[in-house]
Amino acid sequence: MGGTVKLSAKHQIVIPREVRQQLGLAAGDGLLVEVRGNTIVLVLRPRSYAKRLRGLHKEVWGNVDATAYVREERKGWQ
Repeated sequence: MGGTVKLSAKHQIVIPREVRQQLGLAAGDGLLVEVRGNTIVLVLRPRSYAKRLRGLHKEVWGNVDATAYVREERKGWQ
């Protein structure tokens, strides 16, 4: 679902009610703004970036013992 919005004199937009309801948006929720070419993209800001990134690329690290890897890296710091 989408809609059309206008930019106000204060450079603000109103997200249509249907879109807010569909996404469960409420006052105070954060949105990230991205520009992709000629397009503006609004993305709901994660409440916790740590939770959002948890498990990212787990297939890359699947066969690695994390404790051994960190110990080996720390040896290089000395």
